[in-house]
Amino acid sequence: MIIRAILEDITALAVDAIVNAANCSLLGGGGVDGAIHRAAGPELLKACRPLGGCKTGEARITPGFRLSAKYVIHTPGPVWHGGNHREPELLRNCYRNSLELANGRQCRTVAFPGISTGVYSYPLRAASEIAVKTVSEWDGRFPEETIFCCFSREALEIYQEILKYHQTRSLS
Repeated sequence: MIIRAILEDITALAVDAIVNAANCSLLGGGGVDGAIHRAAGPELLKACRPLGGCKTGEARITPGFRLSAKYVIHTPGPVWHGGNHREPELLRNCYRNSLELANGRQCRTVAFPGISTGVYSYPLRAASEIAVKTVSEWDGRFPEETIFCCFSREALEIYQEILKYHQTRSLS
């Protein structure tokens, strides 16, 4: 699988699926969640309502509607409470369950935001390490390419450093 990091607006990506760092209601919110809902249009909210929400670490999938992406995979990440309340496990589950849905829909390309690194306050480096490790260990047929779509130059540099480390280790 190709894994890379970019500095871009996730709502503008022409990929098979983008992942939404959703809240448990799935009914929109701030940050990337709000941006995805605005860009997808009101049809996204209508598609999310009957899903009845989603527990932290789980994932749901909807069409992308007005987005360039065919699908939106919604996954509520954990709120950071110091790391002793299953946050790492729940964050890993966000990535695994999202990849499982992407695999089931044969999505060749998937883009992830920094799940839980915004208002949920998960430390960026720790969250990035979990993201890269979890995606690197994925053994499903799909996706063929995973993109970490970064919101800042700092996030991009951290993801690139971690990706380089993992790629170097996998070659040895």
